[in-house]
Amino acid sequence: MKPEGPPITPAGMASLRARYDHLLGTERPAIVEIVSWAAGNGDRSENGDYLYGRKRMREIDRELAHLARRMKHCRVIDPVRQQDHGRAWFGATVTIADEDDLHRTVTLVGDDEQDASAGLIGWSAPLARALRGAAVGDLRKVQLPGGEKEWEVMAITYPATA
Repeated sequence: MKPEGPPITPAGMASLRARYDHLLGTERPAIVEIVSWAAGNGDRSENGDYLYGRKRMREIDRELAHLARRMKHCRVIDPVRQQDHGRAWFGATVTIADEDDLHRTVTLVGDDEQDASAGLIGWSAPLARALRGAAVGDLRKVQLPGGEKEWEVMAITYPATA
């Protein structure tokens, strides 16, 4: 039996798919055209358009392969369908407060979607691991590079049903 892959939200999967489609349908054909044109100009060893184009094509192909593996491997979990909305599970938006009563709101998302500046914390990040299964009022300790920090869960919300 195949083990379950890392979780991703439907929006995260759509974002991966959009990036894949953009690379395959727009960027790669444009680079192929440039490389074909540059190859027809003669000496390829000193042809900057050809050399750069080939390098960029390899980068695009690597990213396409990576995106294809991620889309195949990830399992889509809709946060709306979580059974227990009283605890912090995948897709939950959690408001936490530290010892200095500084509040922070984070959303637990897939690792491919994480963006700490936007409050999106990857599912395998230390803070997300500490918050898994937490209920309002729970205290959770997180080992961070700067040392251990304790957070209290103040609120847990999930997206509204569609």
